[in-house]
Amino acid sequence: MLHPATISDFRPHRIETLPSSDAELTAPTMTMELLPFTVRLVRNEGDLEKAVDIRHSAYARHLPEFAQTLTTPESADAEDGVVVLLAESKLDGSPLGTMRIQTNRFKPLCLEQSVKLPTWLKTRRLAEATRLGVTNAKGGRLVTTVLFKAFFQYCLQADIEWMVVTGRAPVDRMYDRLLFDDVFPGVGYIPIQHVGNLPHRVMSFNVDTAEERWIKANHPLLGFMCHTHHPDIKLGRQRPALSLPAAMPTSSPQASVFPM
Repeated sequence: MLHPATISDFRPHRIETLPSSDAELTAPTMTMELLPFTVRLVRNEGDLEKAVDIRHSAYARHLPEFAQTLTTPESADAEDGVVVLLAESKLDGSPLGTMRIQTNRFKPLCLEQSVKLPTWLKTRRLAEATRLGVTNAKGGRLVTTVLFKAFFQYCLQADIEWMVVTGRAPVDRMYDRLLFDDVFPGVGYIPIQHVGNLPHRVMSFNVDTAEERWIKANHPLLGFMCHTHHPDIKLGRQRPALSLPAAMPTSSPQASVFPM
């Protein structure tokens, strides 16, 4: 069960750091920022139960019928090339947000069940974010932003070239602001079979050129994403071996909607 009333303070604590050498004098000053929550990889059944709890609650606010299929873990949660992120309150350990990340190292992305990606993208190293859900309490927007940064950092760490998402209106505007581009320019919203044919835009983001493009656009998240160290984002170096409850169904519907 979620306990949003215990989330009392979502103001990050910033600590300025100084350059350690002359070579760093011209580089942007790095800031360390402590968060009132952590973001880490799900590593066991208890962690996954927390992620499923917040996932179901988030979808229930927007897609209540579809949310009924998300009351238990999904087989995709434990597949090769997949990790699940969990944001937890430092105060009481309650779940605040979650996201699932799938790479195409072992199998096509979830969204490829519905659309055929162009060759220029399909042949690259990809990661798709799905099952994003955050608490409806104060601070949910910060949790969403930090989960996105964790997704970005995971892609850097895993040598991913392109981040790929699907977004329904109005969530797709968030990706517009982050400088994602349409994979199918001019097509607009495409029915996605694995979310009841709800219309989504398929969007992509080049990882290697992210900082350059954010600088050029004078993006308000540039400092947060590239010049701030968040020690509370704990991705580790190895994907945890995640086992699922024996009673879990062998298959379940997939989705790439991002409820807010």
